[in-house]
Amino acid sequence: MGFLAGEKAVRYRRINRLSDDSGTAVTVQRMVYGNAGGTSGAGVGFTRDPASGERSLYLDFLFNTQGEDIVSGQRNAPDGALLGTVLPSVLHELRRVARLLEEQFHDMQEFEFTVQDGKLYVLQTRTGKRTPWAALRIVVDQVDEGMIDEASALERLSNEDIGRIARSRIVASTAQKRCRGVPAGIGVATGEIALDPGRVQELARSGRDAILVRDSMSTEDIAGIEAATGVLAARGSRTAHAAVVARQMNKPCIVGCPDLSVDLPQRRCSLAGRWLSEGEVLSIDGQSGDVYVGPVTVELEKPVEYVARVARWRASRAAA
Repeated sequence: MGFLAGEKAVRYRRINRLSDDSGTAVTVQRMVYGNAGGTSGAGVGFTRDPASGERSLYLDFLFNTQGEDIVSGQRNAPDGALLGTVLPSVLHELRRVARLLEEQFHDMQEFEFTVQDGKLYVLQTRTGKRTPWAALRIVVDQVDEGMIDEASALERLSNEDIGRIARSRIVASTAQKRCRGVPAGIGVATGEIALDPGRVQELARSGRDAILVRDSMSTEDIAGIEAATGVLAARGSRTAHAAVVARQMNKPCIVGCPDLSVDLPQRRCSLAGRWLSEGEVLSIDGQSGDVYVGPVTVELEKPVEYVARVARWRASRAAA
Protein backbone atom coordinates (compact mmCIF):
# COMPACT_ATOMS: atom_id res chain seq x y z
CA MET A 1 0.00 0.00 0.00
CA GLY A 2 1.36 3.43 -0.91
CA PHE A 3 1.10 6.64 1.07
CA LEU A 4 0.90 10.24 -0.11
CA ALA A 5 3.16 12.66 1.72
CA GLY A 6 3.56 16.42 1.66
CA GLU A 7 6.82 18.19 0.85
CA LYS A 8 7.73 18.80 4.51
CA ALA A 9 7.06 15.14 5.37
CA VAL A 10 9.27 13.97 2.51
CA ARG A 11 12.09 16.30 3.56
CA TYR A 12 11.75 15.34 7.23
CA ARG A 13 12.07 11.66 6.33
CA ARG A 14 15.11 12.35 4.17
CA ILE A 15 16.84 14.38 6.90
CA ASN A 16 16.19 11.65 9.48
CA ARG A 17 16.86 8.72 7.11
CA LEU A 18 13.36 7.31 7.56
CA SER A 19 11.81 4.84 5.14
CA ASP A 20 8.91 5.89 2.93
CA ASP A 21 7.22 2.52 3.47
CA SER A 22 5.31 3.32 6.66
CA GLY A 23 2.47 5.72 7.34
CA THR A 24 1.48 7.64 10.44
CA ALA A 25 -0.02 5.94 13.47
CA VAL A 26 -3.50 6.86 14.70
CA THR A 27 -4.01 8.13 18.26
CA VAL A 28 -7.34 7.56 20.00
CA GLN A 29 -7.84 9.57 23.17
CA ARG A 30 -10.40 11.25 25.36
CA MET A 31 -11.28 14.85 24.56
CA VAL A 32 -10.44 17.43 27.20
CA TYR A 33 -10.41 21.18 26.81
CA GLY A 34 -7.66 23.57 27.84
CA ASN A 35 -9.74 26.57 26.78
CA ALA A 36 -12.29 26.06 29.57
CA GLY A 37 -11.29 29.09 31.64
CA GLY A 38 -8.65 30.42 34.01
CA THR A 39 -7.78 27.08 35.64
CA SER A 40 -7.39 25.32 32.30
CA GLY A 41 -4.67 25.36 29.69
CA ALA A 42 -2.32 23.36 27.50
CA GLY A 43 1.36 22.63 27.52
CA VAL A 44 4.32 20.60 26.35
CA GLY A 45 7.05 19.31 28.61
CA PHE A 46 10.40 17.57 28.31
CA THR A 47 11.56 15.47 31.24
CA ARG A 48 15.04 16.99 30.81
CA ASP A 49 16.39 20.06 29.07
CA PRO A 50 16.62 19.01 25.39
CA ALA A 51 19.27 21.64 24.65
CA SER A 52 21.71 21.08 27.53
CA GLY A 53 20.62 17.70 28.91
CA GLU A 54 20.24 19.10 32.42
CA ARG A 55 17.89 17.09 34.64
CA SER A 56 15.16 19.69 35.05
CA LEU A 57 11.58 19.89 33.82
CA TYR A 58 11.53 21.89 30.56
CA LEU A 59 8.03 23.24 30.27
CA ASP A 60 5.90 25.53 28.10
CA PHE A 61 2.33 26.30 29.16
CA LEU A 62 -0.42 28.73 28.22
CA PHE A 63 -3.60 29.24 30.21
CA ASN A 64 -7.03 28.95 28.54
CA THR A 65 -5.74 27.45 25.28
CA GLN A 66 -5.66 24.21 23.34
CA GLY A 67 -2.50 22.29 22.51
CA GLU A 68 -2.30 23.52 18.93
CA ASP A 69 -1.70 27.03 20.27
CA ILE A 70 1.56 25.77 21.80
CA VAL A 71 2.94 23.51 19.08
CA SER A 72 1.96 25.59 16.03
CA GLY A 73 4.60 28.26 16.70
CA GLN A 74 2.04 31.02 16.31
CA ARG A 75 1.90 32.04 19.98
CA ASN A 76 4.30 32.59 22.84
CA ALA A 77 3.88 30.37 25.90
CA PRO A 78 5.03 32.39 28.92
CA ASP A 79 2.79 30.86 31.59
CA GLY A 80 5.04 28.01 32.71
CA ALA A 81 6.41 30.18 35.53
CA LEU A 82 2.88 31.06 36.64
CA LEU A 83 1.67 27.48 36.72
CA GLY A 84 3.24 26.76 40.10
CA THR A 85 1.63 29.85 41.59
CA VAL A 86 -1.88 29.42 40.17
CA LEU A 87 -2.04 25.61 40.17
CA PRO A 88 0.76 24.29 42.42
CA SER A 89 -0.78 20.82 42.61
CA VAL A 90 -0.64 20.52 38.81
CA LEU A 91 3.04 21.48 38.70
CA HIS A 92 3.75 18.94 41.45
CA GLU A 93 1.91 16.29 39.44
CA LEU A 94 3.83 17.19 36.28
CA ARG A 95 7.12 16.63 38.07
CA ARG A 96 5.85 13.25 39.28
CA VAL A 97 4.73 12.39 35.73
CA ALA A 98 8.18 13.29 34.38
CA ARG A 99 9.84 10.87 36.82
CA LEU A 100 7.35 8.11 36.00
CA LEU A 101 7.82 8.52 32.25
CA GLU A 102 11.59 8.19 32.49
CA GLU A 103 11.27 5.17 34.78
CA GLN A 104 8.95 3.57 32.23
CA PHE A 105 10.82 4.42 29.01
CA HIS A 106 14.41 4.79 30.32
CA ASP A 107 14.98 7.87 28.19
CA MET A 108 14.14 11.56 28.08
CA GLN A 109 10.52 12.07 27.03
CA GLU A 110 8.57 14.85 25.34
CA PHE A 111 4.94 14.86 26.45
CA GLU A 112 1.85 16.92 25.72
CA PHE A 113 -0.76 17.66 28.33
CA THR A 114 -3.98 19.54 28.98
CA VAL A 115 -5.27 21.01 32.23
CA GLN A 116 -9.07 21.23 32.44
CA ASP A 117 -10.60 22.89 35.49
CA GLY A 118 -7.45 22.30 37.51
CA LYS A 119 -7.07 18.61 36.61
CA LEU A 120 -4.07 17.32 34.66
CA TYR A 121 -4.47 15.04 31.63
CA VAL A 122 -1.38 13.65 29.89
CA LEU A 123 -2.20 13.21 26.21
CA GLN A 124 0.83 11.52 24.71
CA THR A 125 4.54 10.95 25.12
CA ARG A 126 7.42 10.23 22.77
CA THR A 127 11.19 10.01 22.94
CA GLY A 128 12.33 13.63 23.04
CA LYS A 129 14.43 15.20 20.29
CA ARG A 130 17.65 16.70 21.63
CA THR A 131 20.95 18.31 20.69
CA PRO A 132 24.05 16.10 20.48
CA TRP A 133 25.35 17.83 23.64
CA ALA A 134 22.17 16.90 25.50
CA ALA A 135 22.24 13.35 24.11
CA LEU A 136 25.72 12.82 25.57
CA ARG A 137 24.94 14.32 28.96
CA ILE A 138 21.63 12.46 29.32
CA VAL A 139 23.09 8.99 28.77
CA VAL A 140 25.98 9.61 31.16
CA ASP A 141 23.65 10.98 33.84
CA GLN A 142 21.19 8.11 33.37
CA VAL A 143 23.99 5.58 33.84
CA ASP A 144 24.93 7.35 37.09
CA GLU A 145 21.28 7.27 38.16
CA GLY A 146 21.06 3.52 37.50
CA MET A 147 18.38 4.02 34.84
CA ILE A 148 20.39 2.44 32.01
CA ASP A 149 23.60 0.44 31.82
CA GLU A 150 26.79 1.32 29.98
CA ALA A 151 26.00 -0.97 27.04
CA SER A 152 22.66 0.76 26.50
CA ALA A 153 24.34 4.14 26.76
CA LEU A 154 26.90 3.22 24.09
CA GLU A 155 24.18 1.90 21.82
CA ARG A 156 22.30 5.18 22.13
CA LEU A 157 25.43 7.12 21.19
CA SER A 158 26.33 4.84 18.28
CA ASN A 159 25.32 7.45 15.70
CA GLU A 160 27.01 10.37 17.47
CA ASP A 161 30.58 11.46 16.78
CA ILE A 162 31.19 12.41 20.38
CA GLY A 163 34.63 13.80 19.64
CA ARG A 164 32.99 16.56 17.58
CA ILE A 165 30.34 17.53 20.11
CA ALA A 166 30.79 21.15 21.15
CA ARG A 167 28.83 24.31 21.78
CA SER A 168 29.90 27.84 20.96
CA ARG A 169 29.77 30.76 23.36
CA ILE A 170 30.48 34.45 22.97
CA VAL A 171 33.84 35.61 24.33
CA ALA A 172 34.04 39.08 22.77
CA SER A 173 31.80 41.39 20.84
CA THR A 174 31.82 44.85 19.35
CA ALA A 175 28.33 44.17 18.04
CA GLN A 176 25.37 45.96 19.54
CA LYS A 177 22.97 43.86 21.61
CA ARG A 178 19.53 44.97 20.47
CA CYS A 179 16.98 42.69 22.10
CA ARG A 180 16.30 39.37 23.77
CA GLY A 181 13.93 36.50 23.08
CA VAL A 182 13.34 33.08 24.56
CA PRO A 183 16.36 30.77 24.11
CA ALA A 184 15.28 27.55 22.42
CA GLY A 185 18.54 25.99 21.31
CA ILE A 186 22.23 25.88 22.03
CA GLY A 187 25.29 27.78 20.87
CA VAL A 188 25.85 30.97 18.87
CA ALA A 189 25.21 31.68 15.19
CA THR A 190 26.20 34.57 12.93
CA GLY A 191 24.89 35.13 9.43
CA GLU A 192 23.08 37.31 6.95
CA ILE A 193 19.40 38.03 7.56
CA ALA A 194 17.22 35.83 5.34
CA LEU A 195 13.46 36.28 5.57
CA ASP A 196 12.25 33.06 3.97
CA PRO A 197 13.53 29.50 3.46
CA GLY A 198 14.21 30.06 -0.23
CA ARG A 199 16.60 32.92 0.48
CA VAL A 200 18.37 30.85 3.15
CA GLN A 201 18.93 28.07 0.63
CA GLU A 202 20.25 30.53 -1.97
CA LEU A 203 22.81 31.88 0.49
CA ALA A 204 23.80 28.38 1.63
CA ARG A 205 24.39 27.26 -1.95
CA SER A 206 26.77 30.19 -2.42
CA GLY A 207 28.65 29.29 0.77
CA ARG A 208 27.29 32.15 2.89
CA ASP A 209 25.88 31.78 6.40
CA ALA A 210 22.29 32.87 6.99
CA ILE A 211 20.02 33.47 9.95
CA LEU A 212 16.41 32.58 9.14
CA VAL A 213 14.34 35.47 10.56
CA ARG A 214 10.58 34.90 10.75
CA ASP A 215 7.50 36.39 12.32
CA SER A 216 6.70 32.83 13.39
CA MET A 217 8.26 29.51 12.50
CA SER A 218 6.41 26.48 11.23
CA THR A 219 7.41 23.04 10.05
CA GLU A 220 6.84 24.35 6.51
CA ASP A 221 10.18 26.14 7.06
CA ILE A 222 12.11 22.89 7.49
CA ALA A 223 14.23 23.38 4.36
CA GLY A 224 15.28 26.82 5.56
CA ILE A 225 15.94 25.60 9.10
CA GLU A 226 18.18 22.85 7.73
CA ALA A 227 20.19 25.29 5.58
CA ALA A 228 20.42 28.11 8.14
CA THR A 229 23.11 28.59 10.76
CA GLY A 230 20.46 29.78 13.23
CA VAL A 231 16.80 30.72 13.55
CA LEU A 232 15.12 33.80 15.07
CA ALA A 233 11.35 34.27 15.40
CA ALA A 234 9.20 37.05 16.83
CA ARG A 235 6.58 34.58 18.05
CA GLY A 236 6.46 30.97 19.19
CA SER A 237 7.42 28.71 22.06
CA ARG A 238 10.46 26.56 22.81
CA THR A 239 8.38 23.41 22.40
CA ALA A 240 6.64 24.31 19.12
CA HIS A 241 7.22 21.72 16.42
CA ALA A 242 9.56 23.92 14.39
CA ALA A 243 11.68 24.81 17.43
CA VAL A 244 11.96 21.11 18.29
CA VAL A 245 13.18 20.40 14.75
CA ALA A 246 15.73 23.24 14.89
CA ARG A 247 17.05 22.02 18.24
CA GLN A 248 17.43 18.46 16.99
CA MET A 249 19.44 19.84 14.06
CA ASN A 250 21.70 21.55 16.63
CA LYS A 251 20.77 25.02 15.37
CA PRO A 252 20.96 28.05 17.67
CA CYS A 253 17.35 29.16 17.98
CA ILE A 254 15.47 32.03 19.61
CA VAL A 255 11.69 32.37 19.68
CA GLY A 256 9.17 34.76 21.24
CA CYS A 257 11.29 37.87 20.62
CA PRO A 258 8.90 40.78 21.35
CA ASP A 259 11.13 43.51 19.92
CA LEU A 260 11.40 41.82 16.52
CA SER A 261 9.04 42.64 13.69
CA VAL A 262 9.29 41.41 10.11
CA ASP A 263 8.29 43.46 7.06
CA LEU A 264 8.34 40.77 4.38
CA PRO A 265 7.11 42.96 1.45
CA GLN A 266 9.97 45.42 2.08
CA ARG A 267 12.43 42.57 2.81
CA ARG A 268 13.49 44.01 6.13
CA CYS A 269 13.08 43.50 9.88
CA SER A 270 13.15 45.72 12.95
CA LEU A 271 15.08 44.96 16.15
CA ALA A 272 13.91 47.22 18.97
CA GLY A 273 13.10 49.96 16.48
CA ARG A 274 16.18 49.65 14.29
CA TRP A 275 15.38 48.58 10.74
CA LEU A 276 17.74 46.14 9.06
CA SER A 277 17.60 45.02 5.44
CA GLU A 278 17.81 41.43 4.32
CA GLY A 279 21.49 40.61 3.90
CA GLU A 280 22.73 42.56 6.91
CA VAL A 281 24.50 40.51 9.57
CA LEU A 282 23.00 39.31 12.84
CA SER A 283 24.31 37.14 15.66
CA ILE A 284 22.08 35.14 18.00
CA ASP A 285 22.91 33.40 21.27
CA GLY A 286 20.70 30.33 21.60
CA GLN A 287 21.56 29.92 25.28
CA SER A 288 20.86 33.44 26.56
CA GLY A 289 18.33 34.59 23.96
CA ASP A 290 20.36 37.71 23.12
CA VAL A 291 20.27 39.13 19.58
CA TYR A 292 23.16 41.25 18.25
CA VAL A 293 23.60 43.41 15.15
CA GLY A 294 26.89 42.37 13.58
CA PRO A 295 29.38 39.54 14.15
CA VAL A 296 30.66 38.28 17.50
CA THR A 297 33.74 36.32 18.54
CA VAL A 298 33.08 32.83 19.84
CA GLU A 299 34.99 29.92 21.28
CA LEU A 300 34.04 26.26 21.40
CA GLU A 301 33.36 24.50 24.67
CA LYS A 302 33.62 20.71 24.72
CA PRO A 303 32.00 18.30 27.21
CA VAL A 304 35.39 16.90 28.20
CA GLU A 305 34.25 15.04 31.32
CA TYR A 306 31.37 13.28 29.57
CA VAL A 307 33.48 12.34 26.54
CA ALA A 308 36.12 10.85 28.85
CA ARG A 309 33.48 8.73 30.61
CA VAL A 310 32.24 7.29 27.33
CA ALA A 311 35.80 6.62 26.19
CA ARG A 312 36.43 4.59 29.37
CA TRP A 313 33.28 2.55 28.77
CA ARG A 314 34.36 1.76 25.23
CA ALA A 315 37.87 0.82 26.33
CA SER A 316 36.47 -1.42 29.06
CA ARG A 317 34.21 -3.27 26.62
CA ALA A 318 37.01 -3.64 24.07
CA ALA A 319 39.26 -5.19 26.74
CA ALA A 320 36.58 -7.63 27.98
